[in-house]
Amino acid sequence: MPTYKYTARDQEGKSVSGRISADSEPMIVAELRKRNLIILGIEEEKESVFKKASKPGGGKKVKPEDLVIFTRQFATMVDAGIPILQSLEALSEQTANPGFKAALVVIREDIQTGSSLSDAFAKHPKIFDQLYVNMIRVGESGGTLTSILERVAMYLEKSERLRQKVQGALIYPAVVVSMATMITVGLLVKVVPTFSQIYASLGQKLPAMTQMLIDFSNLLQHDLLFLVAGGFVIVFLFNKYKKTPVGHVQVDTMLLKLPVFGELICKVSVSRFCRTFATLSQSGVPILESLDIVGKTCGNRVIEILVDEIKVSVKEGESISVPLSKSTIFPLMVTRMIAIGEKSGQLEKMLSKVAEFYDEQVDVAVEGLTKLIEPLIIGFLGIVVGFIVVALFMPILSMTSAMK
Repeated sequence: MPTYKYTARDQEGKSVSGRISADSEPMIVAELRKRNLIILGIEEEKESVFKKASKPGGGKKVKPEDLVIFTRQFATMVDAGIPILQSLEALSEQTANPGFKAALVVIREDIQTGSSLSDAFAKHPKIFDQLYVNMIRVGESGGTLTSILERVAMYLEKSERLRQKVQGALIYPAVVVSMATMITVGLLVKVVPTFSQIYASLGQKLPAMTQMLIDFSNLLQHDLLFLVAGGFVIVFLFNKYKKTPVGHVQVDTMLLKLPVFGELICKVSVSRFCRTFATLSQSGVPILESLDIVGKTCGNRVIEILVDEIKVSVKEGESISVPLSKSTIFPLMVTRMIAIGEKSGQLEKMLSKVAEFYDEQVDVAVEGLTKLIEPLIIGFLGIVVGFIVVALFMPILSMTSAMK
C-alpha cells in the first residue's frame, strides 16, 4: 500500500502535515476532509531504504560485531535513564552501517506510533533474531530491560568470540591449501608442458609415472574450463541437496563424524546449546519457547532434532537430561551436570558452567587443530611437489643410465 505525504491547514489556520497509507489519492482526500482540514498538497512518497527496512525481513544482515556494540551501548543508555526513543535516535545517528541505520530509524518510528520495542525489533529478523526479540519481550514485561540488554550483549560477545576462534583456526589451513593448489596447477600448466615437448622430440617411451603426469597436465590445459564448471555444478548440487530435509540431516551427521573437525564441531554445538539455553532461562523465557530458539541456534540439524525430542519429553513431564543421555552427541559429563541442575533447581548455573568449560575445550581443540594441520599440509604439499619433480626427471635419469 503506497504512503502519501500531505500538507494542510486546520480550522484555526495552523499548518498541519503528516503521512497516510491508502490505496489511492482520492481516499486520502476523503480522509482529510473528514478531519475538516483544508488540503494544500498531497504527494506520494517514493520507496526508500527506510521503507525497505520497514518490511518484514527487509534490509541487509548486520555484522555480529555491529549488533554487539549497539546492544552494549543501548543497555548503557537505558541504564542511565535516557528514554528509549532518544537512545535509538542517538544510536542511529552514530551507526555507520546504512542498512542498520535505516532499520533503527524505522524501529523508532514504529515505537512512536505505539508499537512495543520487541514488536518493532521483530519486524527485522535479519538483524534481531528470535532469541534477541524474545529476551527483549521478557525484559519489557518484567521491567528488567536494562539487565536483559546487558545479558544479551554478553551472550552476543561470547558467541562472537567463539565464532572468531573457530574461523581464525580455519583461515590458516585454507590459505596454505589455496597456495599449494595454485603452485601445483602452475607447475602442471607451465612447467610440465615444456618437459613434455622435450620428451616428445626424443621419441622414447616414457615411464608410467611421467606419462600419467603429462596426461593430467594436458587435461588441465585443454579442459580447465570444463573442470572448473564441473566443480561449480557439483558444489551447486551439493548445496541444493543439503537444503532438503534428508540431505541436511545426512550432511550434519557426516560433519559430526569427521576426523579432528567433527570433535571441534561437536564442542562448539554443545557450548552454543548450553549458553543459549542458560541465557534464555536466566532471562525468564518459558522453557518450551527457549527450546524452540535453542534448536534453531545450535547450527546443526542433528542437534535440532534432539532438541525436538527434549521438547516432547518436557511436555510429557520428563526431565531434559533423559533424551540427552540417549544421544551420542552430548558427553556423559554434560548430561549428568544438567540432571544435577534440574534436581537442585540450579539448571541455569549448571548450563553456564558447561558452556564455560566447553569454551575452554574449543580453545584447546582449535590450538591442537592448528598444530596438527600445519605439518599435514606441509607433508602433503611435499609429496605432491616431490611426485612432480621425480616424474619429470625420471626419463632423464633413465637415459643417463642407458648412456653409461
